[in-house]
Amino acid sequence: MAEDRLIVALDFSTRKKAQEIVDILGDSVSFYKIGYELFYGGDGLELGKELIKQGKKVFFDLKLLDIENTVEKAVSAIAKTGASFLTVHAYPKTMGAAARSAAGTSLKILGVTVLTSLDDDDMMNAGYDRDVASLVGLRAHQASLAKIGGIVCSPLEAAMVRTLIGEEMAVVTPGIRPKGAQINEQKRSMTPSEALNNGASHIVVGRPITNAADPKSAAEKIIDEMQNGGMRLA
Repeated sequence: MAEDRLIVALDFSTRKKAQEIVDILGDSVSFYKIGYELFYGGDGLELGKELIKQGKKVFFDLKLLDIENTVEKAVSAIAKTGASFLTVHAYPKTMGAAARSAAGTSLKILGVTVLTSLDDDDMMNAGYDRDVASLVGLRAHQASLAKIGGIVCSPLEAAMVRTLIGEEMAVVTPGIRPKGAQINEQKRSMTPSEALNNGASHIVVGRPITNAADPKSAAEKIIDEMQNGGMRLA
């Protein structure tokens, strides 16, 4: 169902504001992403646990990167919450440690390839000798070998990633902007239906919904586009 594949980003600094949006969206949205801002500054861990108790799905976007022992312990703690998704940076040892710790639980580990706010010039400035597509491809291949749950990439690379990892792993695409929405800092974005048709299994949408005058209507329009324009949701 489309509503299970739309993930709304709760990018707020307070639990109160995030809860207000959740209440407004009601039954129209079933999946929420909690990132740094809310997790560390707005009681996001406890909110995530509460949403899970209410039957919602939760994606903790924490982009873990540390020594293997630390990653394993952090993943184990998140798995106990009942969360559906957790991100780690897509380095082989990090993904391997996370996969071991999540084994036997319902938690899917997602490897973050290249942030959607970065482009080829940013890769060069960061010291990489690869362009975005090449680095995403390498990390997707390594994620498949690590047997994690999926990949986070821009919708522009989703088709390539899908060919590399097959149909079983999730392909989660942030940087989604409905037609007419502001791009903001995103450099590699697509519309919801374009992302799905490119191979995405889930799309992440934040401000186009949460900053809308009518967030519920905005979410429902995106779900409608996903149902009617996304071939992979047939």
